[in-house]
Amino acid sequence: MRRTRATSAETVPPDVIRELFSEFGPVSVRRMFGGAGIYADGIMFALEADGVIYLKADEQSAPAFEQEGCEPFTYTAANGKRAVMSYRRMPDRLYDDPDELARWARQAHATAQRAAAGKGRAGRLPSASRRRKQRA
Repeated sequence: MRRTRATSAETVPPDVIRELFSEFGPVSVRRMFGGAGIYADGIMFALEADGVIYLKADEQSAPAFEQEGCEPFTYTAANGKRAVMSYRRMPDRLYDDPDELARWARQAHATAQRAAAGKGRAGRLPSASRRRKQRA
């Protein structure tokens, strides 16, 4: 049984996130800033905040999100101004449609790969060997 999205004050547990994306493939969830980053192949392609999942978007994929009425992820920056990130709210209908969610996740992952390629390793989790070296 698919879980619908959490209410706005909740976070989505990592095991639920992994189940939601199971048709897409294996994902890892890394808690951060009161939410979570969602990674595939070491690249963050989605995030969870306040019980809502957002997918990476760019000028190529934004029209699909706009057609669905999905707003960008925003937060209040340290200077008190509203900051907008390149992630869009995942359409609610995808929480109950694993095949369509997988299609949208593949698009978000491709978007994140394009962004990472333009920034070197930005958006990637360090490899296990690199993390060990950083701790040493």
